[in-house]
Amino acid sequence: MFKVIWRSVGPASLSLLTLKVYASPKRDSPHKTSVKVNELSLYLVPDGQSKYVEKPRTQLEESISHLRHYCEPYTSWYQEKYSQTKPKMQSLVQWGGSKIKKLVYPPGFMGLAASLYYPQQAIVFVQVSWEKLYDWDLQGYIVPGNVKNSPGNE
Repeated sequence: MFKVIWRSVGPASLSLLTLKVYASPKRDSPHKTSVKVNELSLYLVPDGQSKYVEKPRTQLEESISHLRHYCEPYTSWYQEKYSQTKPKMQSLVQWGGSKIKKLVYPPGFMGLAASLYYPQQAIVFVQVSWEKLYDWDLQGYIVPGNVKNSPGNE
């Protein structure tokens, strides 16, 4: 047991040691010339003066500008109404969201827990529920009067 402890503590204790390292250039290697900062191409200032030239507006840009100016009073009215109703809506959503969570989460977690203990029954339940949901949704689209040659369309 002592060997196991020593092997796990040994490398960790070595990281606590402080060592000084002195580096010196090799005497046999030739001295390289260093590059100055202004000699690097990354730091060079481009020659000449740059000038910003704005492109003329296109027909589409002009049309969008006119549309924005036309819609500006309506958007400002909408923003004002939105800022007035936003706090009321947030409080309503928070209240409703908490009620929904209290109604949905417990049965959902119970169903998840049950599916862990009874996986085959959970698969059958999901398949039957999916088929019933599909049939119910399909009934909304297929009304007897909407389909050609149906009994209700005669």
